[in-house]
Amino acid sequence: MKKNILLALFSIAILSCQNPKEKETSQDNNKVIIGYDITEGKKTPLFSGDMMTVDIWEKYIKAHNERDIETIKGLNAENDFKVYDPMGGVIEGSEAHIAFLNDWFTNGADPKWTTKFLIANEFTSKDGKLKQWITSGHIVSFNLDGVPMKVNQVHDALIVNGKVQEFTVNERVIKE
Repeated sequence: MKKNILLALFSIAILSCQNPKEKETSQDNNKVIIGYDITEGKKTPLFSGDMMTVDIWEKYIKAHNERDIETIKGLNAENDFKVYDPMGGVIEGSEAHIAFLNDWFTNGADPKWTTKFLIANEFTSKDGKLKQWITSGHIVSFNLDGVPMKVNQVHDALIVNGKVQEFTVNERVIKE
């Protein structure tokens, strides 16, 4: 019995002397790794990003809430703009996006976004390009055939040269 108690105390003493795990950092720039991107088939470190992407996305969402089509159009990338919707569809081009929004804003849906979180993140792709993303969460309230609805949306938006290049919308219906 004494041996078991001594072994337990010895084990506790050894474990309590271990240092907590250090934050994982990149050897290149000593940035803290916050996760990984695996879209190119390789585990690539993901770092906290430039807060400029948060500012751009906040302006973008505000413009949607205010039905400010000109600001939205000005924040959309001029070339190769895409939106990946939650049902698997793709809106290609800023003009197609603006047409979609004009219809949605005028058909009685009256969507309103309430932001819940904004996370700036970035990584360097295998071809050496810095990819700056904003991941955000929103509650979207709208009317569907006159029935009030709410969905929880998560967006991943790629920001390039101060413009929204593309974004993906994932959503879940909120039942109250």
